[in-house]
Amino acid sequence: MTTREASHAGSWYTDDGPTLSAQLQSWLDAVPTSINDIPSIPQPRARIIIAPHAGYSYSGPAAAYAYKCLDLSRCKRIFLLGPSHHLYLPTLALPSPSLQSYSTPLGALPLDIPTLNTLRSTNQFDTLDLDDDEAEHSLEMHLPYIHHLLSHSSSSSQTPPPPPTPLVPILIGSTNPSTERKYGALLSPYLADETNIFISSSDFCHWGLRFNYTFYIPSLSPSSSPLLPTNTTTIHGISLTKSQKTPPKNPYIYESIAHIDHACMNAISTGSHEAFLKVLRETGNTVCGRHPIGVVMAGLEVLRGRNELGEEGGKFRFVRYERSSDAKNVGDSSVSYASAFAVM
Repeated sequence: MTTREASHAGSWYTDDGPTLSAQLQSWLDAVPTSINDIPSIPQPRARIIIAPHAGYSYSGPAAAYAYKCLDLSRCKRIFLLGPSHHLYLPTLALPSPSLQSYSTPLGALPLDIPTLNTLRSTNQFDTLDLDDDEAEHSLEMHLPYIHHLLSHSSSSSQTPPPPPTPLVPILIGSTNPSTERKYGALLSPYLADETNIFISSSDFCHWGLRFNYTFYIPSLSPSSSPLLPTNTTTIHGISLTKSQKTPPKNPYIYESIAHIDHACMNAISTGSHEAFLKVLRETGNTVCGRHPIGVVMAGLEVLRGRNELGEEGGKFRFVRYERSSDAKNVGDSSVSYASAFAVM
């Protein structure tokens, strides 16, 4: 059986299974049982999440908030959508047909071969070769969480219980809005199926000269509320340069980053694909999983247009936001991590 190796284990996260399992559980245990106006965690019928994919020392605790919200009670398969960081793709790609599973330090996760073959039969997907698959981290960083949750939710008496739920990994390239709508429509029947879980892999703002992104909103006061996307709201900002000798303080850079991220998060929460695209156009925010998020949002809009969702069905609610550091100087850098869920 051909397996994709856990190529980032031992560097981005520990390759010791018991240590990894204990670490994941400690982060899950740290998530409160209620968050703001969300009375109970996990949330019934929460079948879609957005979660980060950085090294676990950076994003592991934040990702736990999304995974703790998941309702796996009816789960029969998991769709994992991640952005391509290394391979240029104009569309979407599926794993090599020769692969049967994805490996983790906790054990292997089987692939859903029938569903993958059905998707391949549409002739709308590229195929990843094994080297490109193993070079990418956006899918792999979710596999230990998935395996851990499936193992602990299994009713099997076997110790440890085998993960019964197969995986449908999809790598998403630099898609344009029309392509996101096309694939959202293609995946919408799977989104509508109450036995499917969808995971969108994404970090949020990558800020700093090393990311070639230094967008800054100078007109905000530190106490300003996060920007709400509307048809008439336009976000104005400037790009800071290394020639900027005096660090801005009103607001600080990290406060501006938070506003930029929250503008995107608020747009996602509206359920409007176009609202999200508008904020991305205006801020250039380096949300690396913007295309997986866009495909899922476009698919949910298809279901909403068919009246297959309630008024709030399929709308994301964010439960955690963190940054790797608080940037104050132009030479600083940070990456943001956000977790969200949607009830279907």
